Amino acid sequence: MPLALLCSCIQDEAKNMECDILEAWVEGDNLAAHFYQATDMRQADIPSDETKIVFTVRSVASLPKMPICFRLTPGATISPASGTAQDFSGGAVTYTVTSEDGQWQRTYQVSFRNETLPSMKFDFENYELNSTGKYYVWYEQNAEGNREDIWATGNGGFIIAKPNAPVDDYPSVPDPDGYEGSCIRLTTRDTGSWGTRFRKPIAAGNFFLGEFDSHYALTNTLWCTKMGIPFTAEPVNVKGYYKYVAGESFTDKEMNIQPGRTDEPNIYAVLYRNHNDAGEPVVLHGDDVMSSPLIVRKAQVAALPPTDTWTPFEMTFETLGELDADLLRSRGYSLAMVFSSSKTGDTFEGAVGSTLWVDKVEISINQQ
Repeated sequence: MPLALLCSCIQDEAKNMECDILEAWVEGDNLAAHFYQATDMRQADIPSDETKIVFTVRSVASLPKMPICFRLTPGATISPASGTAQDFSGGAVTYTVTSEDGQWQRTYQVSFRNETLPSMKFDFENYELNSTGKYYVWYEQNAEGNREDIWATGNGGFIIAKPNAPVDDYPSVPDPDGYEGSCIRLTTRDTGSWGTRFRKPIAAGNFFLGEFDSHYALTNTLWCTKMGIPFTAEPVNVKGYYKYVAGESFTDKEMNIQPGRTDEPNIYAVLYRNHNDAGEPVVLHGDDVMSSPLIVRKAQVAALPPTDTWTPFEMTFETLGELDADLLRSRGYSLAMVFSSSKTGDTFEGAVGSTLWVDKVEISINQQ
Protein backbone atom coordinates (compact mmCIF):
# COMPACT_ATOMS: atom_id res chain seq x y z
CA MET A 1 0.00 0.00 0.00
CA PRO A 2 1.46 3.41 -0.93
CA LEU A 3 2.47 5.54 2.03
CA ALA A 4 0.02 8.31 1.08
CA LEU A 5 -2.89 5.85 0.98
CA LEU A 6 -1.86 4.34 4.31
CA CYS A 7 -1.83 7.78 5.92
CA SER A 8 -5.23 8.54 4.44
CA CYS A 9 -6.66 5.31 5.92
CA ILE A 10 -5.33 6.18 9.36
CA GLN A 11 -6.69 9.72 9.19
CA ASP A 12 -10.12 8.57 8.01
CA GLU A 13 -10.57 5.94 10.71
CA ALA A 14 -13.80 6.77 12.54
CA LYS A 15 -13.54 7.59 16.21
CA ASN A 16 -15.71 5.73 18.71
CA MET A 17 -19.20 7.18 19.26
CA GLU A 18 -19.96 5.20 22.41
CA CYS A 19 -20.00 6.91 25.80
CA ASP A 20 -20.85 4.25 28.37
CA ILE A 21 -19.61 3.38 31.84
CA LEU A 22 -18.80 -0.33 31.73
CA GLU A 23 -17.58 -0.73 35.31
CA ALA A 24 -17.31 1.40 38.45
CA TRP A 25 -15.45 0.76 41.70
CA VAL A 26 -14.32 2.42 44.91
CA GLU A 27 -10.54 2.67 45.05
CA GLY A 28 -8.78 2.00 48.34
CA ASP A 29 -8.54 -1.03 50.63
CA ASN A 30 -8.76 1.32 53.61
CA LEU A 31 -12.38 2.03 52.63
CA ALA A 32 -13.53 -1.61 52.70
CA ALA A 33 -14.81 -1.31 56.29
CA HIS A 34 -17.64 0.91 55.04
CA PHE A 35 -19.05 -1.99 52.99
CA TYR A 36 -20.65 -5.30 53.98
CA GLN A 37 -18.57 -7.25 51.47
CA ALA A 38 -15.41 -6.28 49.61
CA THR A 39 -17.21 -7.12 46.37
CA ASP A 40 -19.80 -4.42 47.18
CA MET A 41 -17.08 -1.90 46.29
CA ARG A 42 -17.37 -2.78 42.60
CA GLN A 43 -20.20 -2.54 40.06
CA ALA A 44 -19.23 -4.69 37.09
CA ASP A 45 -20.97 -5.31 33.75
CA ILE A 46 -23.17 -2.24 33.98
CA PRO A 47 -26.04 -2.63 31.46
CA SER A 48 -25.87 -0.27 28.50
CA ASP A 49 -29.27 1.25 29.28
CA GLU A 50 -28.51 1.90 32.97
CA THR A 51 -27.67 5.44 34.06
CA LYS A 52 -27.87 5.01 37.85
CA ILE A 53 -25.01 3.40 39.76
CA VAL A 54 -25.68 2.70 43.43
CA PHE A 55 -23.27 1.39 46.08
CA THR A 56 -24.67 -0.04 49.33
CA VAL A 57 -22.76 0.79 52.51
CA ARG A 58 -23.16 0.33 56.25
CA SER A 59 -23.78 4.03 56.88
CA VAL A 60 -23.94 6.91 54.41
CA ALA A 61 -23.65 9.39 57.30
CA SER A 62 -20.16 8.17 58.19
CA LEU A 63 -18.77 8.11 54.64
CA PRO A 64 -15.63 10.08 53.85
CA LYS A 65 -15.14 11.48 50.38
CA MET A 66 -15.12 8.47 48.06
CA PRO A 67 -12.84 8.04 45.03
CA ILE A 68 -14.81 6.31 42.26
CA CYS A 69 -12.91 4.82 39.33
CA PHE A 70 -14.47 3.95 36.00
CA ARG A 71 -13.85 1.74 32.99
CA LEU A 72 -15.36 3.40 29.94
CA THR A 73 -15.98 2.47 26.32
CA PRO A 74 -12.73 2.93 24.32
CA GLY A 75 -11.65 6.53 23.89
CA ALA A 76 -14.37 8.02 26.08
CA THR A 77 -13.65 10.53 28.86
CA ILE A 78 -15.50 11.29 32.08
CA SER A 79 -16.07 14.35 34.27
CA PRO A 80 -15.44 14.54 37.18
CA ALA A 81 -12.31 12.57 36.42
CA SER A 82 -12.02 8.89 37.32
CA GLY A 83 -10.48 8.40 40.75
CA THR A 84 -11.36 11.87 42.04
CA ALA A 85 -12.72 11.77 45.61
CA GLN A 86 -16.27 13.13 45.82
CA ASP A 87 -18.65 13.98 48.65
CA PHE A 88 -21.75 11.76 48.39
CA SER A 89 -23.27 12.71 51.75
CA GLY A 90 -25.68 15.12 50.08
CA GLY A 91 -26.95 12.63 47.51
CA ALA A 92 -26.02 11.48 44.04
CA VAL A 93 -23.11 12.97 42.08
CA THR A 94 -23.57 13.51 38.35
CA TYR A 95 -20.88 12.20 36.00
CA THR A 96 -20.78 13.04 32.30
CA VAL A 97 -19.21 10.64 29.80
CA THR A 98 -18.14 12.03 26.42
CA SER A 99 -17.49 9.79 23.42
CA GLU A 100 -14.10 9.67 21.71
CA ASP A 101 -15.43 11.62 18.72
CA GLY A 102 -16.76 14.33 21.06
CA GLN A 103 -20.23 14.22 19.52
CA TRP A 104 -22.10 12.21 22.16
CA GLN A 105 -22.58 12.43 25.91
CA ARG A 106 -24.35 10.45 28.63
CA THR A 107 -24.93 11.48 32.22
CA TYR A 108 -24.86 9.04 35.11
CA GLN A 109 -26.03 9.44 38.70
CA VAL A 110 -23.68 7.74 41.17
CA SER A 111 -24.85 7.42 44.76
CA PHE A 112 -24.47 5.54 48.04
CA ARG A 113 -27.30 4.17 50.17
CA ASN A 114 -27.78 2.52 53.52
CA GLU A 115 -28.75 -1.13 53.60
CA THR A 116 -32.53 -1.35 53.85
CA LEU A 117 -34.66 -4.45 53.71
CA PRO A 118 -37.04 -4.05 50.74
CA SER A 119 -40.73 -3.75 51.47
CA MET A 120 -42.34 -7.12 52.02
CA LYS A 121 -45.56 -5.99 50.32
CA PHE A 122 -45.72 -5.25 46.61
CA ASP A 123 -48.70 -3.52 44.99
CA PHE A 124 -47.00 -2.70 41.66
CA GLU A 125 -48.31 0.86 41.63
CA ASN A 126 -44.95 2.48 40.84
CA TYR A 127 -44.14 2.31 37.15
CA GLU A 128 -43.09 4.59 34.31
CA LEU A 129 -41.83 4.48 30.74
CA ASN A 130 -38.10 3.86 30.45
CA SER A 131 -35.68 6.47 29.11
CA THR A 132 -36.50 5.56 25.49
CA GLY A 133 -40.26 5.83 26.09
CA LYS A 134 -40.69 2.41 24.49
CA TYR A 135 -41.63 0.17 27.43
CA TYR A 136 -42.52 0.18 31.11
CA VAL A 137 -40.25 -0.29 34.12
CA TRP A 138 -41.27 -0.73 37.76
CA TYR A 139 -39.70 0.41 41.02
CA GLU A 140 -40.35 0.44 44.76
CA GLN A 141 -39.92 3.06 47.47
CA ASN A 142 -38.23 2.04 50.70
CA ALA A 143 -39.09 3.18 54.22
CA GLU A 144 -36.87 6.24 53.75
CA GLY A 145 -38.80 7.27 50.65
CA ASN A 146 -35.92 6.43 48.31
CA ARG A 147 -36.44 4.72 44.98
CA GLU A 148 -35.47 1.03 44.75
CA ASP A 149 -35.01 -0.33 41.20
CA ILE A 150 -35.34 -3.96 42.23
CA TRP A 151 -37.70 -5.23 39.51
CA ALA A 152 -36.80 -6.24 35.97
CA THR A 153 -38.54 -7.65 32.90
CA GLY A 154 -37.60 -8.98 29.48
CA ASN A 155 -38.97 -5.87 27.80
CA GLY A 156 -35.41 -4.73 27.11
CA GLY A 157 -34.91 -7.80 24.93
CA PHE A 158 -38.27 -7.60 23.18
CA ILE A 159 -37.41 -4.16 21.84
CA ILE A 160 -34.61 -5.79 19.82
CA ALA A 161 -37.09 -8.17 18.21
CA LYS A 162 -39.88 -5.62 17.62
CA PRO A 163 -38.52 -2.07 17.97
CA ASN A 164 -41.72 -0.54 16.57
CA ALA A 165 -44.17 -2.41 18.77
CA PRO A 166 -46.72 -0.22 20.63
CA VAL A 167 -45.91 0.11 24.32
CA ASP A 168 -48.97 -1.92 25.35
CA ASP A 169 -47.93 -4.81 23.09
CA TYR A 170 -44.80 -5.54 25.10
CA PRO A 171 -44.74 -8.75 27.17
CA SER A 172 -44.80 -6.93 30.55
CA VAL A 173 -47.16 -3.98 31.06
CA PRO A 174 -49.17 -2.42 33.90
CA ASP A 175 -52.91 -3.00 34.05
CA PRO A 176 -55.25 -0.60 35.88
CA ASP A 177 -57.73 -3.38 36.73
CA GLY A 178 -55.78 -5.07 39.50
CA TYR A 179 -57.04 -6.74 42.64
CA GLU A 180 -56.62 -3.28 44.15
CA GLY A 181 -55.38 -0.45 41.96
CA SER A 182 -52.91 -1.45 39.27
CA CYS A 183 -51.31 -4.85 38.70
CA ILE A 184 -48.74 -6.37 36.36
CA ARG A 185 -49.96 -8.08 33.18
CA LEU A 186 -47.59 -10.60 31.59
CA THR A 187 -48.37 -11.84 28.08
CA THR A 188 -46.51 -14.29 25.85
CA ARG A 189 -45.81 -12.50 22.55
CA ASP A 190 -44.49 -13.60 19.17
CA THR A 191 -41.16 -12.09 18.19
CA GLY A 192 -41.83 -11.91 14.45
CA SER A 193 -39.21 -12.38 11.77
CA TRP A 194 -36.38 -11.71 14.23
CA GLY A 195 -37.56 -14.61 16.36
CA THR A 196 -37.78 -16.92 13.36
CA ARG A 197 -34.25 -16.02 12.31
CA PHE A 198 -32.72 -16.63 15.73
CA ARG A 199 -35.03 -19.51 16.72
CA LYS A 200 -36.55 -17.48 19.54
CA PRO A 201 -40.14 -17.26 18.25
CA ILE A 202 -41.85 -16.21 21.48
CA ALA A 203 -41.15 -13.94 24.43
CA ALA A 204 -42.94 -14.90 27.61
CA GLY A 205 -44.07 -12.05 29.82
CA ASN A 206 -41.79 -12.12 32.85
CA PHE A 207 -41.26 -10.05 35.97
CA PHE A 208 -38.53 -10.72 38.50
CA LEU A 209 -36.32 -9.39 41.27
CA GLY A 210 -32.99 -8.55 39.66
CA GLU A 211 -31.69 -6.99 36.46
CA PHE A 212 -32.07 -7.58 32.72
CA ASP A 213 -28.93 -7.24 30.59
CA SER A 214 -29.67 -7.14 26.86
CA HIS A 215 -25.99 -7.74 25.96
CA TYR A 216 -26.72 -11.47 25.73
CA ALA A 217 -29.99 -11.21 23.75
CA LEU A 218 -28.45 -12.62 20.56
CA THR A 219 -26.07 -15.14 22.09
CA ASN A 220 -27.27 -16.58 25.40
CA THR A 221 -30.76 -15.30 26.19
CA LEU A 222 -30.94 -16.95 29.60
CA TRP A 223 -27.94 -14.89 30.74
CA CYS A 224 -29.90 -11.69 30.15
CA THR A 225 -31.70 -12.34 33.43
CA LYS A 226 -29.58 -11.56 36.47
CA MET A 227 -31.76 -13.07 39.15
CA GLY A 228 -32.02 -11.76 42.69
CA ILE A 229 -31.28 -8.86 45.02
CA PRO A 230 -29.27 -8.97 48.27
CA PHE A 231 -31.61 -10.03 51.09
CA THR A 232 -30.93 -9.94 54.83
CA ALA A 233 -33.86 -11.98 56.19
CA GLU A 234 -35.00 -15.58 55.91
CA PRO A 235 -38.11 -15.82 53.69
CA VAL A 236 -40.86 -18.15 54.91
CA ASN A 237 -43.63 -17.91 52.32
CA VAL A 238 -45.12 -15.73 49.59
CA LYS A 239 -48.79 -14.89 49.05
CA GLY A 240 -50.59 -12.95 46.37
CA TYR A 241 -53.41 -12.91 43.83
CA TYR A 242 -53.47 -13.93 40.19
CA LYS A 243 -55.59 -14.44 37.09
CA TYR A 244 -54.57 -16.53 34.10
CA VAL A 245 -55.71 -17.39 30.60
CA ALA A 246 -53.77 -19.80 28.35
CA GLY A 247 -53.11 -18.97 24.71
CA GLU A 248 -54.91 -20.94 22.04
CA SER A 249 -52.05 -22.91 20.48
CA PHE A 250 -48.99 -24.29 22.27
CA THR A 251 -45.93 -24.28 19.99
CA ASP A 252 -42.33 -25.49 20.21
CA LYS A 253 -39.27 -23.39 19.38
CA GLU A 254 -39.84 -24.06 15.67
CA MET A 255 -43.41 -22.70 16.04
CA ASN A 256 -44.84 -26.17 15.40
CA ILE A 257 -48.20 -26.62 17.13
CA GLN A 258 -48.09 -29.29 19.85
CA PRO A 259 -51.54 -30.91 20.03
CA GLY A 260 -52.61 -31.80 23.54
CA ARG A 261 -50.24 -29.38 25.27
CA THR A 262 -51.65 -26.43 27.20
CA ASP A 263 -49.63 -23.48 28.40
CA GLU A 264 -49.35 -22.69 32.10
CA PRO A 265 -47.75 -19.90 34.14
CA ASN A 266 -44.96 -20.10 36.68
CA ILE A 267 -44.33 -18.40 40.03
CA TYR A 268 -41.27 -19.30 42.12
CA ALA A 269 -38.57 -17.91 44.39
CA VAL A 270 -35.14 -18.94 45.67
CA LEU A 271 -32.70 -17.68 48.29
CA TYR A 272 -29.06 -18.34 47.36
CA ARG A 273 -25.51 -17.55 48.45
CA ASN A 274 -24.25 -14.71 46.28
CA HIS A 275 -20.55 -15.58 46.70
CA ASN A 276 -18.81 -18.88 45.98
CA ASP A 277 -16.30 -20.65 48.23
CA ALA A 278 -13.51 -18.53 46.76
CA GLY A 279 -15.29 -15.34 47.81
CA GLU A 280 -16.15 -14.39 44.23
CA PRO A 281 -19.54 -12.74 43.58
CA VAL A 282 -22.20 -14.98 42.05
CA VAL A 283 -25.48 -14.13 40.34
CA LEU A 284 -27.89 -16.77 39.08
CA HIS A 285 -29.37 -16.61 35.59
CA GLY A 286 -32.25 -18.24 33.78
CA ASP A 287 -30.26 -21.42 33.24
CA ASP A 288 -29.43 -22.17 36.89
CA VAL A 289 -31.86 -20.19 39.03
CA MET A 290 -33.67 -23.39 40.03
CA SER A 291 -30.72 -25.79 40.06
CA SER A 292 -27.65 -24.04 41.51
CA PRO A 293 -26.02 -25.78 44.50
CA LEU A 294 -25.81 -22.32 46.13
CA ILE A 295 -29.60 -22.29 46.67
CA VAL A 296 -30.56 -22.73 50.34
CA ARG A 297 -34.31 -22.01 50.15
CA LYS A 298 -36.76 -22.67 47.33
CA ALA A 299 -40.49 -22.08 46.83
CA GLN A 300 -42.80 -22.67 43.86
CA VAL A 301 -46.56 -22.48 43.39
CA ALA A 302 -47.64 -26.05 42.67
CA ALA A 303 -50.57 -25.23 40.39
CA LEU A 304 -52.02 -22.09 38.82
CA PRO A 305 -55.22 -23.15 37.01
CA PRO A 306 -56.78 -20.78 34.48
CA THR A 307 -59.17 -18.32 36.13
CA ASP A 308 -60.80 -15.06 35.10
CA THR A 309 -61.34 -13.91 38.68
CA TRP A 310 -58.71 -12.82 41.18
CA THR A 311 -57.58 -15.97 42.97
CA PRO A 312 -55.14 -16.25 45.90
CA PHE A 313 -51.87 -18.17 45.54
CA GLU A 314 -49.30 -19.15 48.15
CA MET A 315 -45.90 -20.86 48.18
CA THR A 316 -43.78 -21.92 51.15
CA PHE A 317 -39.99 -22.08 51.15
CA GLU A 318 -38.40 -25.49 51.62
CA THR A 319 -34.95 -25.89 53.14
CA LEU A 320 -32.23 -27.06 50.75
CA GLY A 321 -29.14 -26.05 52.71
CA GLU A 322 -27.79 -24.43 55.84
CA LEU A 323 -28.45 -20.74 56.38
CA ASP A 324 -25.55 -18.83 57.96
CA ALA A 325 -27.01 -16.08 60.18
CA ASP A 326 -23.86 -13.93 60.08
CA LEU A 327 -23.63 -14.23 56.31
CA LEU A 328 -27.30 -13.32 56.02
CA ARG A 329 -26.79 -10.11 58.02
CA SER A 330 -23.81 -9.25 55.79
CA ARG A 331 -25.82 -9.38 52.54
CA GLY A 332 -24.31 -12.74 51.65
CA TYR A 333 -27.57 -14.10 50.20
CA SER A 334 -29.82 -12.94 47.37
CA LEU A 335 -33.53 -13.48 46.89
CA ALA A 336 -34.88 -14.15 43.41
CA MET A 337 -38.63 -14.16 42.75
CA VAL A 338 -40.03 -14.79 39.28
CA PHE A 339 -43.42 -14.52 37.57
CA SER A 340 -43.88 -15.82 34.01
CA SER A 341 -46.81 -16.19 31.61
CA SER A 342 -45.33 -19.38 30.08
CA LYS A 343 -43.64 -21.96 32.29
CA THR A 344 -41.40 -23.20 29.48
CA GLY A 345 -40.90 -19.79 27.93
CA ASP A 346 -37.19 -19.99 28.75
CA THR A 347 -36.91 -22.68 26.05
CA PHE A 348 -39.16 -20.63 23.71
CA GLU A 349 -42.06 -23.02 24.05
CA GLY A 350 -45.51 -21.77 24.97
CA ALA A 351 -48.66 -20.24 23.58
CA VAL A 352 -48.82 -16.74 22.15
CA GLY A 353 -51.49 -14.84 24.03
CA SER A 354 -51.07 -16.62 27.37
CA THR A 355 -51.59 -13.94 30.02
CA LEU A 356 -50.84 -13.85 33.74
CA TRP A 357 -52.04 -11.02 35.98
CA VAL A 358 -50.40 -10.65 39.42
CA ASP A 359 -51.15 -8.29 42.31
CA LYS A 360 -50.81 -7.80 46.08
CA VAL A 361 -47.72 -9.96 46.61
CA GLU A 362 -46.42 -10.29 50.17
CA ILE A 363 -43.29 -12.03 51.50
CA SER A 364 -43.35 -13.33 55.06
CA ILE A 365 -39.99 -13.55 56.83
CA ASN A 366 -38.63 -15.27 59.91
CA GLN A 367 -38.82 -12.66 62.65
CA GLN A 368 -36.32 -14.41 64.96
